[in-house]
Amino acid sequence: MLELRKAAKMVAGEYHIHPTDLAFERGSLNVLLGPTLSGKTSLMRLMAGLDKPTEGSVYFDGADVTGLAVQKRNVAMVYQQFINYPLLSVYENIASPMRIAGKDAATIDREVRKAAELMRLTPYLDRTPLNLSGGQQQRTALARALVKNASLVLMDEPLANLDYKLREELREELPKIFAQSGAIFVYATTEPSEALLLGGNTATLSEGRVTQFGPTIDVYRRPADLMTAKTFADPPLNVIDVVKAGGNFAEQGGGNLPVPAHLRQIADGPMALAFHPHHVGFSRQTPDAAALKARMQISEITGSESFLHLSYGGRRWVMLAPGIHDIDPDTDIEVFLDTRHLMAFDAHGRAIAAGAA
Repeated sequence: MLELRKAAKMVAGEYHIHPTDLAFERGSLNVLLGPTLSGKTSLMRLMAGLDKPTEGSVYFDGADVTGLAVQKRNVAMVYQQFINYPLLSVYENIASPMRIAGKDAATIDREVRKAAELMRLTPYLDRTPLNLSGGQQQRTALARALVKNASLVLMDEPLANLDYKLREELREELPKIFAQSGAIFVYATTEPSEALLLGGNTATLSEGRVTQFGPTIDVYRRPADLMTAKTFADPPLNVIDVVKAGGNFAEQGGGNLPVPAHLRQIADGPMALAFHPHHVGFSRQTPDAAALKARMQISEITGSESFLHLSYGGRRWVMLAPGIHDIDPDTDIEVFLDTRHLMAFDAHGRAIAAGAA
């Protein structure tokens, strides 16, 4: 088990990582999810031993490793900016951790070829990294991490430079591979969809703070606060400021929403309601859906779906609609909000109630 106990990192008197408690079990997949500069890489550097926490400590299998150098830890790291030995062949790049560990030639050859096959590198084993594409170079770095048989595998947005098909395959295969080895697998990403595809556990980060940690689907469905809900939303989360009074939500812009069944028991008063872009659409999906008047700002058409940027009550919303919808800007349209999925947060951003799954 890897444990961070009140671990923090300060630079020039400011927290880059606020005091953090986390525990990762052996054989587990753990995602660090947050936007750029939220602290994902800084947190991984503390886990690896590349940086020493300014406060707190790091434990591995019950032993305090806070001051232990990274060279003395069984850690494998893969970054978006792939790192390979430029003068060595792909074969030797993959084999290098095993040669350092003193493995016999037969074991090295078997493991190199196994990893190369998984990463679609078999035809390129005799080439040097400079004669590979960017995606092939990243696959070489991944293969090297795979054969190291590390206790802790840290991957910082490792699939960003790969083509779509291989990304999808590796997202499915990598967690299984490392879980079978008993390694602790930590994967940093800016993409909520990637966290959901990977599964496992997710820690959401914002400005150097871990806002929530738990099973990925639970964090997505039941965010502890509004910041976590926003972190786990792409396209961006839609928010409405309201005041609850009995069975009615009075909106800041002057409109009204009926209070859905799952929010009727919460106390009256000011709060924020939030929902994902796919929970608002052009058709009434349920009898309880609320009809709203919004104004079109921009249409983004991807082919199979459209991202429609709307203005509603002084706020910008995003609606995700299947198909092609090319609507002129400043057009007034009617949309339907499925209120079963509304999440409620108090004035401090703490969760009051989650929406339907």
